[in-house]
Amino acid sequence: MQIDLVALIVDEYDPAIAFFTDVLGFDLVEDSPSLTNDGRAKRWVVVRPPGAQTGILLARADGEHQRAAIGNQVAGRVGFFFRVDDFDAAYRRMVAADVTFVREPRTEPYGRVAVFLDIAGNRWDLLGAN
Repeated sequence: MQIDLVALIVDEYDPAIAFFTDVLGFDLVEDSPSLTNDGRAKRWVVVRPPGAQTGILLARADGEHQRAAIGNQVAGRVGFFFRVDDFDAAYRRMVAADVTFVREPRTEPYGRVAVFLDIAGNRWDLLGAN
């Protein structure tokens, strides 16, 4: 068994795809047309870090309730964890791409960590080895 996907509510598909693929280096696994339960057009968009099993379903907010959750899916705490092989290179690449870091790199017992915001404003840990 495994967790295949987690959903991330975003404002629009294309800027979110660009953030995850161009900035974080994820693969665009799928981008297919789909429909809501009441027949409106939407897309099934999945991104995944290279070699990872679990992906992210980028879900465009549908309605005010979902729009209110954009950027606050885990009540303001870090809810997503992105482990990289080369922390310093990933950090430099993300800074050059104007990613917002809310906590600068530090060393913890579990590795190097810096907190950043995704395109929607959710907090992520960028993690690497010590």
